[in-house]
Amino acid sequence: MVMPLSLSLTSTFAHFHFSFSLKTSLFLRRARVNLPLYPRRSTRTRISFACGASSMEESPSSLDSLTHRLSTHTLQSHSKKKLHLLDWDHSFVKELPSDPRIDSFPREVLHACYTKVSPSAEVDDPQLVAWSEPVADLLDLDHKEFERPDFPHIFSGATPLVGALPYAQCYGGHQFGMWAGQLGDGRAITLGEILNSKSERWELQLKGAGKTPYSRFADGLAVLRSSIREFLCSEAMHHLGIPTTRALCLVTTGKLVTRDMFYDGNPKEEPGAIVCRVAQSFLRFGSYQIHASRGEEDLGIVRDLADYAIRHHFPHIENMSKSEGLSFSTGDEDHSVVDLTSNKYAAWVVEVAERTASLIAKWQGVGFTHGVLNTDNMSILGLTIDYGPFGFLDAFDPSFTPNTTDLPGRRYCFANQPDIGLWNLAQFTTTLSAAQLINEKEANYAMERYGTKFMDDYQAIMTKKLGLPKYNKQLISKLLSNMAVDKVDYTNFFRTLSNIKADTSIPDDELLIPLKSVLLDIGNERKEAWTSWLKAYIHELSTSDISDDQRKASMNSVNPKFILRNYLCQTAIDAAEIGDFSEVRRLLKLVEHPFDEQPGMEKYARLPPAWAYRPGVCMLSCSS
Repeated sequence: MVMPLSLSLTSTFAHFHFSFSLKTSLFLRRARVNLPLYPRRSTRTRISFACGASSMEESPSSLDSLTHRLSTHTLQSHSKKKLHLLDWDHSFVKELPSDPRIDSFPREVLHACYTKVSPSAEVDDPQLVAWSEPVADLLDLDHKEFERPDFPHIFSGATPLVGALPYAQCYGGHQFGMWAGQLGDGRAITLGEILNSKSERWELQLKGAGKTPYSRFADGLAVLRSSIREFLCSEAMHHLGIPTTRALCLVTTGKLVTRDMFYDGNPKEEPGAIVCRVAQSFLRFGSYQIHASRGEEDLGIVRDLADYAIRHHFPHIENMSKSEGLSFSTGDEDHSVVDLTSNKYAAWVVEVAERTASLIAKWQGVGFTHGVLNTDNMSILGLTIDYGPFGFLDAFDPSFTPNTTDLPGRRYCFANQPDIGLWNLAQFTTTLSAAQLINEKEANYAMERYGTKFMDDYQAIMTKKLGLPKYNKQLISKLLSNMAVDKVDYTNFFRTLSNIKADTSIPDDELLIPLKSVLLDIGNERKEAWTSWLKAYIHELSTSDISDDQRKASMNSVNPKFILRNYLCQTAIDAAEIGDFSEVRRLLKLVEHPFDEQPGMEKYARLPPAWAYRPGVCMLSCSS
């Protein structure tokens, strides 16, 4: 029997049917997942695992500070490496079970986490479209390497990269709520892991590099259209402050690839391309699910993968001790306790839950819709992963989905993302429970933590977006309701809202003047609704001691001026498909500074033109 979660995510989303407890119950029933009863909210202090902690240090003198900066710059300059000198580690290949076969013939791969397979995409004079210098810095890669004549050949997979040990990962997943069995890297080939000068581990992966055993009936290739979108959005999300996989570079293959974009029986040839994705790990919920689905014989692999993840990506959990006293009441009638120090897997799944919740709260704050939130697209590190038919909100519409495949049920629409995150987490905890890594109460606690963490983070984000002195549920809910009724542009509204002054003496008929550029074509009745909201908003602002200028600066630091709207991507795609890569590079520079005014770039903050609402621009299918 499945009961609804006792926590509720409805406090802000009630107007848009974000009925977390009811919808989660419905989702769980649809997937026929037998989960234990959810506990009531814990009354104990919660644990939140951070990725790092800041430390307080004495400020050095100006001279010492300058010397330190110069020294650091010199060391960084000397640490930049050529491609053939990168420090490869290959822990995934060394520590986890491998497919004994090394061919790319499509098949079920049993008892293995990966298959060794080399890039095989055909190329003909590949060209470098764009590259990310900040990602090169993560790898300690010399920027001059992008100028190498053979760079496009290396990152199209045509020329092997010295030190690489390529493989494709095996994983499964639930797609649109149904178990899909083995999926795996059907067109992505990981080259291996690089350790940088900070001992950080970064995987390099070529997406569109050719067939693997997991390609099924596909060709293992990618097109320029989807590759530009993934390259740009990976970097855009990072600079918005949202955890994500990154992108080092994008190359064309010089070959054509046949794609039926809308699955309507009208395929066409498009330019082929390969994007080099970078992440500390590409492990997904589905990486664990596939082995648990295969029965008793492969449950040990679930444990091996969990041990691997904790050892390399959650080492603080490995080093926990009883002295940390991380014990929490579940709130059950029997007053049972979950002790995270006695089971590292429980501590791990709680952190995965919190990272996932925090990620989705950030999506909701910035108006991002992933579009394909299957469990194979859920990173265990809480990263945004696999950019397909994604979309940022233009006009605020909680039911917005950028995925044409999702239109009938809108399972993955903007409003549903918090619920889907919990549903996917339930599949993950079920997998770990099947492998006897966590018990029922620990699984429940992880899902409870997801709900609490999501609401904590989302409320904090929305409070900052509005520049409020404290969270105000009623004020924020009414705002979102007004925005939905009038289809107000999500990004431009919040950016413009910072122009409001905390002056309660402003006459009613002048209140809307600062917002006239974003409140378009509204009648008298709607003007009254907005005036009423603004009066309540200004009253709330007036209770704070922060000046208008300070609040404006603070709000503009969290409300971007520029987002990667789908029509901007399409403009760059159209130019790139005829050999002009300048717009891709211009957009990359734009999204690297989304909160800055960037004089001269105002046109990139404009509302979408009429042509942007045609199929293939505002909405796409899963095909690429």
